[in-house]
Amino acid sequence: MAVRFPSVLRAFMLAAKKTTSKYLDVPKGFLAVYVGETVKKRFLVPVSYLNQPSFQDLLNKAEEEFGYAHPMGGLTIPCSEDIFINATSNSSRA
Repeated sequence: MAVRFPSVLRAFMLAAKKTTSKYLDVPKGFLAVYVGETVKKRFLVPVSYLNQPSFQDLLNKAEEEFGYAHPMGGLTIPCSEDIFINATSNSSRA
């Protein structure tokens, strides 16, 4: 049974907001990324998404804009949340 990314995302975002220590922890098999054009929001994505073309396009955009110096101290993807969610939702169907 496939799990759509937005529902997984919501579950992890809700859990992350409960305590600061959980917010800093990244579950095994996930990667924390910061997404947004002006205000950055933290998302947790499965590492399996690294192989998906739509997610790789987002990573290339991040590399073009930031190189290896990301302002949030973690991987920052310079796109709107809608674009990010759309790209990662497509990845979860692959």
